[in-house]
Amino acid sequence: MIAGDTFVELVLSLSGTEQRPHFDRLGFSIIGKRMFATYLAKNNTANIFLTKIEQTVFCEMDPQNIYPVPNKWGDKGATTFDLNGVSQEIVMEALISAYHDVLRKK
Repeated sequence: MIAGDTFVELVLSLSGTEQRPHFDRLGFSIIGKRMFATYLAKNNTANIFLTKIEQTVFCEMDPQNIYPVPNKWGDKGATTFDLNGVSQEIVMEALISAYHDVLRKK
């Protein structure tokens, strides 16, 4: 299990990352760039914005705890991670992938 404050620490450990409100969630982006993750405290889940290929790979690792967001964002790679059941290593790997994808885009 990954506690909410631990998730926030993981995300903010990535250089240049900022936290801000995003509706009922905490949003995380690289300063001056787009958001790459959100956190929802009420159910201890994170949405991480992956490529479609990365989404497929992560969902196959643990389909019970990692699954596409059930809307148009999920069709674009937004992926829910249930932090009550997924390992910290897998979450950090997904965060790094999403973070680097934002860095690559202009």
